Amino acid sequence: MRSITTPISDDVIRELKVGEPVLLSGIMVTGRDAAHKWMIETFIKQTHEPKEGDLQVYEELKRLLNGSIIYHCGPVVSGLDTKDYKFVAAGPTTSIREEPYQADVMKHFNVKGVIGKGGMGPKTLKGCQEVPFVYFHAIGGAASYIAQSVQKVLGVYKMEFGVPEAMWVIEVRDFPVVVTMDAHGGSQHAVIDDNSKKVLDALLAQPY
Repeated sequence: MRSITTPISDDVIRELKVGEPVLLSGIMVTGRDAAHKWMIETFIKQTHEPKEGDLQVYEELKRLLNGSIIYHCGPVVSGLDTKDYKFVAAGPTTSIREEPYQADVMKHFNVKGVIGKGGMGPKTLKGCQEVPFVYFHAIGGAASYIAQSVQKVLGVYKMEFGVPEAMWVIEVRDFPVVVTMDAHGGSQHAVIDDNSKKVLDALLAQPY
Protein backbone atom coordinates (compact mmCIF):
# COMPACT_ATOMS: atom_id res chain seq x y z
CA MET A 1 0.00 0.00 0.00
CA ARG A 2 1.40 3.36 -1.02
CA SER A 3 1.61 6.28 1.44
CA ILE A 4 1.06 9.78 0.06
CA THR A 5 1.16 13.11 1.89
CA THR A 6 -0.41 16.36 0.73
CA PRO A 7 0.44 18.56 -1.08
CA ILE A 8 0.63 16.09 -3.97
CA SER A 9 2.61 16.74 -7.15
CA ASP A 10 1.38 16.13 -10.70
CA ASP A 11 4.08 13.48 -11.12
CA VAL A 12 2.74 11.45 -8.19
CA ILE A 13 -0.82 11.76 -9.49
CA ARG A 14 0.23 10.45 -12.90
CA GLU A 15 1.97 7.48 -11.29
CA LEU A 16 -1.27 6.29 -9.65
CA LYS A 17 -3.33 3.65 -11.42
CA VAL A 18 -6.85 2.28 -10.97
CA GLY A 19 -6.94 -0.38 -8.27
CA GLU A 20 -3.99 0.97 -6.29
CA PRO A 21 -4.54 1.15 -2.50
CA VAL A 22 -3.26 4.33 -0.84
CA LEU A 23 -2.86 5.71 2.68
CA LEU A 24 -3.35 9.48 2.64
CA SER A 25 -1.85 11.89 5.18
CA GLY A 26 -1.80 15.66 5.45
CA ILE A 27 -4.40 18.38 5.10
CA MET A 28 -7.67 18.08 3.18
CA VAL A 29 -10.99 19.95 3.06
CA THR A 30 -14.50 18.48 3.16
CA GLY A 31 -17.05 19.70 0.63
CA ARG A 32 -20.46 18.55 -0.51
CA ASP A 33 -23.35 19.97 -2.54
CA ALA A 34 -23.61 23.42 -0.97
CA ALA A 35 -19.86 24.00 -1.00
CA HIS A 36 -19.40 22.98 -4.64
CA LYS A 37 -22.37 25.06 -5.79
CA TRP A 38 -21.05 28.05 -3.84
CA MET A 39 -17.53 27.74 -5.31
CA ILE A 40 -18.87 27.46 -8.85
CA GLU A 41 -21.42 30.27 -8.66
CA THR A 42 -19.36 32.74 -6.62
CA PHE A 43 -15.82 32.32 -7.91
CA ILE A 44 -15.65 30.18 -11.06
CA LYS A 45 -18.67 31.21 -13.12
CA GLN A 46 -19.24 34.34 -10.99
CA THR A 47 -23.00 34.31 -11.38
CA HIS A 48 -23.48 35.33 -7.73
CA GLU A 49 -21.91 38.23 -5.85
CA PRO A 50 -19.64 37.24 -2.94
CA LYS A 51 -21.15 37.76 0.49
CA GLU A 52 -19.33 39.32 3.41
CA GLY A 53 -16.25 37.26 4.22
CA ASP A 54 -16.41 35.16 1.05
CA LEU A 55 -13.34 36.71 -0.54
CA GLN A 56 -11.24 36.00 2.54
CA VAL A 57 -12.49 32.39 2.59
CA TYR A 58 -11.68 32.11 -1.12
CA GLU A 59 -8.07 33.17 -0.56
CA GLU A 60 -7.73 30.65 2.26
CA LEU A 61 -9.21 27.88 0.12
CA LYS A 62 -6.83 28.65 -2.75
CA ARG A 63 -3.94 28.09 -0.35
CA LEU A 64 -5.41 25.02 1.34
CA LEU A 65 -6.66 23.23 -1.77
CA ASN A 66 -3.59 23.77 -3.95
CA GLY A 67 -2.13 20.27 -4.35
CA SER A 68 -4.55 18.90 -1.77
CA ILE A 69 -7.78 16.90 -1.60
CA ILE A 70 -11.53 17.52 -1.38
CA TYR A 71 -13.41 14.94 0.67
CA HIS A 72 -17.11 14.37 -0.06
CA CYS A 73 -18.11 14.01 3.56
CA GLY A 74 -20.85 15.22 5.89
CA PRO A 75 -19.21 14.55 9.24
CA VAL A 76 -20.68 14.12 12.68
CA VAL A 77 -18.75 16.59 14.82
CA SER A 78 -18.55 16.95 18.59
CA GLY A 79 -17.54 20.09 20.47
CA LEU A 80 -19.77 22.45 18.49
CA ASP A 81 -20.56 24.56 21.58
CA THR A 82 -16.96 24.92 22.74
CA LYS A 83 -15.39 24.90 19.24
CA ASP A 84 -13.17 22.07 20.43
CA TYR A 85 -14.10 20.17 17.30
CA LYS A 86 -13.60 16.45 16.88
CA PHE A 87 -14.84 14.16 14.10
CA VAL A 88 -16.99 11.39 15.56
CA ALA A 89 -18.02 9.94 12.19
CA ALA A 90 -16.55 10.78 8.81
CA GLY A 91 -17.92 8.45 6.15
CA PRO A 92 -17.90 9.29 2.44
CA THR A 93 -20.89 10.81 0.66
CA THR A 94 -22.11 9.57 -2.74
CA SER A 95 -20.01 11.55 -5.21
CA ILE A 96 -22.09 11.60 -8.38
CA ARG A 97 -24.08 14.56 -7.03
CA GLU A 98 -20.99 16.72 -7.63
CA GLU A 99 -20.54 15.60 -11.24
CA PRO A 100 -21.71 18.96 -12.71
CA TYR A 101 -19.14 20.85 -10.63
CA GLN A 102 -16.16 18.66 -9.81
CA ALA A 103 -13.81 19.04 -12.77
CA ASP A 104 -14.20 22.84 -12.82
CA VAL A 105 -13.53 23.09 -9.08
CA MET A 106 -10.47 20.85 -9.32
CA LYS A 107 -9.00 22.86 -12.18
CA HIS A 108 -9.68 26.26 -10.60
CA PHE A 109 -8.14 25.37 -7.24
CA ASN A 110 -5.51 22.91 -8.56
CA VAL A 111 -6.86 20.12 -6.35
CA LYS A 112 -5.10 16.77 -6.87
CA GLY A 113 -7.61 14.32 -5.42
CA VAL A 114 -11.24 13.87 -4.55
CA ILE A 115 -12.46 11.27 -2.05
CA GLY A 116 -15.98 9.86 -2.04
CA LYS A 117 -17.94 6.72 -2.78
CA GLY A 118 -19.69 5.38 -5.86
CA GLY A 119 -17.46 7.04 -8.43
CA MET A 120 -18.17 9.87 -10.84
CA GLY A 121 -18.98 10.37 -14.52
CA PRO A 122 -17.32 11.25 -17.83
CA LYS A 123 -16.90 14.98 -17.17
CA THR A 124 -14.94 14.27 -14.00
CA LEU A 125 -12.94 11.51 -15.69
CA LYS A 126 -11.93 13.92 -18.44
CA GLY A 127 -10.93 16.43 -15.78
CA CYS A 128 -8.77 13.78 -14.11
CA GLN A 129 -6.66 13.68 -17.24
CA GLU A 130 -6.54 17.42 -17.84
CA VAL A 131 -5.82 18.86 -14.37
CA PRO A 132 -4.54 16.13 -13.47
CA PHE A 133 -6.20 14.56 -10.42
CA VAL A 134 -7.52 11.18 -9.27
CA TYR A 135 -10.66 9.89 -7.61
CA PHE A 136 -10.10 7.98 -4.38
CA HIS A 137 -12.83 5.59 -3.26
CA ALA A 138 -13.32 5.44 0.52
CA ILE A 139 -15.03 2.71 2.54
CA GLY A 140 -18.78 3.18 2.76
CA GLY A 141 -20.40 2.24 6.08
CA ALA A 142 -17.18 2.74 8.06
CA ALA A 143 -17.70 6.30 9.27
CA SER A 144 -16.42 5.75 12.81
CA TYR A 145 -13.38 3.83 11.58
CA ILE A 146 -12.46 6.55 9.07
CA ALA A 147 -12.87 9.24 11.75
CA GLN A 148 -9.98 7.64 13.62
CA SER A 149 -7.63 8.79 10.86
CA VAL A 150 -8.63 12.43 11.45
CA GLN A 151 -5.92 13.74 13.78
CA LYS A 152 -7.06 17.36 14.05
CA VAL A 153 -9.81 19.70 12.94
CA LEU A 154 -7.85 22.79 11.89
CA GLY A 155 -10.82 25.02 11.07
CA VAL A 156 -14.17 25.32 9.37
CA TYR A 157 -15.60 27.60 6.69
CA LYS A 158 -19.17 28.34 5.59
CA MET A 159 -20.73 27.06 8.80
CA GLU A 160 -23.94 28.77 7.68
CA PHE A 161 -24.41 25.81 5.31
CA GLY A 162 -24.86 23.56 8.36
CA VAL A 163 -22.44 21.09 9.93
CA PRO A 164 -22.63 18.38 7.20
CA GLU A 165 -22.30 20.89 4.34
CA ALA A 166 -19.66 23.16 5.90
CA MET A 167 -16.07 23.03 4.65
CA TRP A 168 -14.03 21.42 7.39
CA VAL A 169 -10.24 21.67 7.24
CA ILE A 170 -8.78 18.48 8.68
CA GLU A 171 -5.41 16.87 9.15
CA VAL A 172 -5.42 13.11 8.54
CA ARG A 173 -2.96 10.27 8.95
CA ASP A 174 -3.11 7.00 7.04
CA PHE A 175 -6.58 7.59 5.62
CA PRO A 176 -7.32 4.36 3.64
CA VAL A 177 -8.56 4.73 0.04
CA VAL A 178 -8.35 3.02 -3.36
CA VAL A 179 -7.74 4.77 -6.68
CA THR A 180 -10.78 4.06 -8.85
CA MET A 181 -10.43 6.86 -11.45
CA ASP A 182 -6.95 7.82 -12.61
CA ALA A 183 -5.28 10.48 -14.75
CA HIS A 184 -4.97 8.10 -17.72
CA GLY A 185 -8.67 7.66 -18.42
CA GLY A 186 -9.09 4.57 -16.29
CA SER A 187 -12.33 4.20 -14.33
CA GLN A 188 -13.19 1.09 -12.35
CA HIS A 189 -16.73 2.43 -12.04
CA ALA A 190 -17.15 2.55 -15.83
CA VAL A 191 -15.83 -1.02 -16.12
CA ILE A 192 -18.30 -2.27 -13.49
CA ASP A 193 -21.18 -0.42 -15.16
CA ASP A 194 -20.29 -1.92 -18.54
CA ASN A 195 -19.91 -5.45 -17.20
CA SER A 196 -23.15 -5.17 -15.23
CA LYS A 197 -25.01 -4.01 -18.34
CA LYS A 198 -23.70 -6.98 -20.32
CA VAL A 199 -24.91 -9.39 -17.64
CA LEU A 200 -28.29 -7.67 -17.48
CA ASP A 201 -28.66 -7.74 -21.27
CA ALA A 202 -27.81 -11.44 -21.30
CA LEU A 203 -30.39 -12.17 -18.60
CA LEU A 204 -33.07 -10.18 -20.39
CA ALA A 205 -32.34 -12.03 -23.63
CA GLN A 206 -33.00 -15.43 -22.08
CA PRO A 207 -36.35 -17.00 -22.92
CA TYR A 208 -38.78 -17.52 -20.09
